[in-house]
Amino acid sequence: MISYVIIAIVAVAVSLLISIPVTANISVKKKAEKDLEELTPLLQLAIEEAEKKKKQDFSKVEFLTIEEGLCVQCMHIGPFDDEPGTIARMDQYLLENGYENDFSKERFHHEIYLSDARRVAPEKWRTVIRHPIKRR
Repeated sequence: MISYVIIAIVAVAVSLLISIPVTANISVKKKAEKDLEELTPLLQLAIEEAEKKKKQDFSKVEFLTIEEGLCVQCMHIGPFDDEPGTIARMDQYLLENGYENDFSKERFHHEIYLSDARRVAPEKWRTVIRHPIKRR
């Protein structure tokens, strides 16, 4: 059995910048750059710890910010093979609320895995599924 959390349309923070003055947009970008600078030493430390612990090369790991814009997302609970049913419900939600998917070279289907598939039973896997959208 698959459970679903309410589907919601979300405006990722970056998309909200459209309604504020350009100077605020610049200051928000500078803050994001400052936050990244502060996180870089932590990321490097995490990479070093992972390399020691796992005896693997993690030098290609990077921290990045994705400006996704307007999106719809849903928490899928269950095995990955059952995700098409969740995506169909997301598409129905969009249709009923005046939106459509907006996939492009810059805007993608995203999945955020909240469960460790090696340690959690498939029926309990939690995955956030996110799609870029636009008004019809």
